[in-house]
Amino acid sequence: MTSILTNTSAMSALATLRNINTDLASTQDRVSSGFRVGAAEDNVAYWSISTTMNSDNKALGAAQDALGVGAAKVDTAYAAIESSIEVVNEIKAKLVTATENSTDKEQINLEVEKLQQQLSAIGQAASFSGENWVVAEANETTQGKVVDGFIRETDGSGVKITTATYDIASNAMFATMVAGVGSGGILNDVMTVALTSATTTGQIDTYMDMVETALSKLTDAGAALGALTTRIDLQDEFASKLSDATEAGVSRLVDANMEEESAKLSALQTQQQLAVQSLSIANSGSQNLLSLFQ
Repeated sequence: MTSILTNTSAMSALATLRNINTDLASTQDRVSSGFRVGAAEDNVAYWSISTTMNSDNKALGAAQDALGVGAAKVDTAYAAIESSIEVVNEIKAKLVTATENSTDKEQINLEVEKLQQQLSAIGQAASFSGENWVVAEANETTQGKVVDGFIRETDGSGVKITTATYDIASNAMFATMVAGVGSGGILNDVMTVALTSATTTGQIDTYMDMVETALSKLTDAGAALGALTTRIDLQDEFASKLSDATEAGVSRLVDANMEEESAKLSALQTQQQLAVQSLSIANSGSQNLLSLFQ
């Protein structure tokens, strides 16, 4: 039955066109944005996971930046330790020279004094971003800390920053720095070395023992810094891989498959054209009734 009051064919065609337009709008949005899940309404679970992981990934990136700052602190301290070892070796060589009876010990002492001044200068200069790990009093704590990661608890209840530490108190070249002269710390005894014409071989041997002890402790401090540098490098490499893995994982959850969406867009555009034509045909049905009354 055909009615001039209710055009069921047009209603059906219009409903079909409406559904196609809705699907077409969603597909166009995915194509333009690149996201399959761009809002919570698209997929609550995936949107929640991706939002959390993207936030964590940004925090991980900040931790990586902090790693760079920490690496600079460690490198600065290591450079100071390495240079100090060279200077102490020079003092050791001067003491060996002083054991020869024909040498002028007071002239050698002038060289030793310059080397001691150089050690103080190294200690003063080894500062990065306001922190000096080779002079103990220059730090508020006895432990130097380097941010090395950002982790979320396994139950998802909280997050925390992880740090690597360096024992400043035990490895400091100097405990204090007064008027540009270092004292205390690993190099305390080395700074007391003083030669005169009356200095005996036994006294020089005592100085040699003090220098050897200082060299051993400087080597230990350098090794501790080297181990910390290795950890920072490994953590930085891991953080980069973790960031990439997280980004790839989130991409699998929320990114649109552009090949699939492109094919779907073409199909929906074709369906839209057919639905418009179908609606036009259905609307023309009532016009055909006029021919019955002619």
